Amino acid sequence: MKSSQLIYLGIFLFILLISSYFQNETNTSITSDGIDVYFFDVGQANATLIQGPDFNILIDAGHYQRNDVISHLQRIGIQELDLLIGTHPHADHIGQFDQVLDHYPVKEVWLSGDIHTSKTFEKAIDAIERSGAGYHEPKEGEIHQIGQLTIEVLNPNELNGRFHDGCIAIRAIYKDFSVLLTGDIEANVEERIIKGNKDLQSTVLQLGHHGSKTSTTEAFLKAVNPKVSVYSAGKGNDYGHPHDVVINRLQSLGMLYFGTDLRGTIRIFSDGKQFQIIKER
Repeated sequence: MKSSQLIYLGIFLFILLISSYFQNETNTSITSDGIDVYFFDVGQANATLIQGPDFNILIDAGHYQRNDVISHLQRIGIQELDLLIGTHPHADHIGQFDQVLDHYPVKEVWLSGDIHTSKTFEKAIDAIERSGAGYHEPKEGEIHQIGQLTIEVLNPNELNGRFHDGCIAIRAIYKDFSVLLTGDIEANVEERIIKGNKDLQSTVLQLGHHGSKTSTTEAFLKAVNPKVSVYSAGKGNDYGHPHDVVINRLQSLGMLYFGTDLRGTIRIFSDGKQFQIIKER
């Protein structure tokens, strides 16, 4: 078979693989008990909601120059949050923390423990104090149970003043379904996480640092071995995220991936065994 024919065959097989995941897409709500993971389209920022039968957890809250996180939560019908996590103090991760805390009852807030001098960080801290929510700075090795969801803390193990090194990374587990959320951890942290954990395999992986070349090494991808990967990035962003080297790495390993820059909000539903990617726009 000629090389050109092999290329066309590879493209055809990849399209067929994607189609198999999306053949049951629907704009209607799934009524079965299970877990929904929403990777919200919030531009060049992060905001991820994990919603289940007895838990609502928001990880990061978008960019400080936008006002879209609450509208995403309202559209879904969120009334309160069991946990709000700010993975690290950068303004594209805690940008709308104050809005969320002022709008919703929040039981507990997690921050990495790193301190920023920005006004965005100060507003977030003030909002936490106003809210009366519980406060915690998680560390590697902790395991928390929130309703039916188990949360394993993978990072940080210590703080050194570098926000990406101290970024909170978690593995959230619901029955046989799991999602590994990385925030902006980079290759050095990925390497340490691999060495410190026997089981990282997860159904869904959030690519680190918006799909940047600083993160998502081949070793980390192989350790997590996700069924699907997702990155959060703004369309035509100034950083060039996701970087070609990361996309090429995913493709060379035959791994399925999607980005908010191209798809908008990405919703993944699981009954705890099988999972389905649902069209949001």
